[in-house]
Amino acid sequence: MIELETTLAVVLLIALNFYALMGGADFGAGVWHLMARGPTRRNQHHLIGNAIGPIWEANHVWLILVVTILFSAFPSAYAQISITLHIPLTLLVIGIVLRGAAFAFRHYDVKDDEIHVRWDQIFAVSSLISPFLLGIIVGTITAGHFPMNPDSFFEGYVSPWIQPFPLVMGLFSLFLFAYLAAVYLLLETDNDQLREIFRKRAIMTVLVVGLLEEVVLLLGRSGAPRLWGELTGSLWGLSIQLGIGGLTMVSLWFLMTRRYWWARTCAILQVTLSLWAWGIAQFPYLVPPYLTVFNASAPEITLRFILGAIVLGALVLFPSLLYLFHVFKSGPLLVKGSNNK
Repeated sequence: MIELETTLAVVLLIALNFYALMGGADFGAGVWHLMARGPTRRNQHHLIGNAIGPIWEANHVWLILVVTILFSAFPSAYAQISITLHIPLTLLVIGIVLRGAAFAFRHYDVKDDEIHVRWDQIFAVSSLISPFLLGIIVGTITAGHFPMNPDSFFEGYVSPWIQPFPLVMGLFSLFLFAYLAAVYLLLETDNDQLREIFRKRAIMTVLVVGLLEEVVLLLGRSGAPRLWGELTGSLWGLSIQLGIGGLTMVSLWFLMTRRYWWARTCAILQVTLSLWAWGIAQFPYLVPPYLTVFNASAPEITLRFILGAIVLGALVLFPSLLYLFHVFKSGPLLVKGSNNK
């Protein structure tokens, strides 16, 4: 029988997976908003705004679920993470809030005045910084370099997350989300010119993602030895690496041959497989090498109530999200155009 702690850890990973695929793509769209140039700049901004506008607030429900489960089901891990990483966590929250506020205000502002430009800039820059910080946080947790009795503020609260492994994890997350957004946006328009722009961006970023994935793994040899050992010293780890590499190459092929629907499918599978490889390699640790899902968990009665609340909430959440996406993401642009194969 699967333990309650393991079940909630799986739910935690599922929520992270949904947040990466949905909220992560929103961050990536903001990156392309910042990079928009040339005569199609306004059209790119319009496409990005229309693509994420109806759903961006709903996508953050997964991050809220992650924080809630961690806080209530694994309080020891939550305390350790939130204390040691309070600087990048605070900056991440500020970035998410500024991004959301700027995105909302720019839609109700006069399109050509100076303050609208400022909202655009805040939205784009915070979209660039937030996924980078998110990757740094995940990288630091993976490395598990949390000093118990630091000699200084720097050693205790800055040094753990400015190491090479967390910083490269930040870059990896940034480019991964940008790649995901570019692939998604290909099916959000039937404009051939815009599709070609985002096709080239998707090709560029998938190549960078593939390179950074290998750099992360190599840095993990010293920076995150558990991750390195699990992914290189076991049959399942090697199999997952081959799977991720294969999906990367297949996605690149579909992008080059303009099979956009299949490219999106490969991108989703690639992100999902990467995240689950990380989660399985980490298990049972929440904060290596001493906090696991078992010794950091709340009492059993608390876990039962949490799991019951999640089941009841899922009965409302999933139909609501499906209806939301049906209303805003099942329009003719998903099937229109000769390039949509």
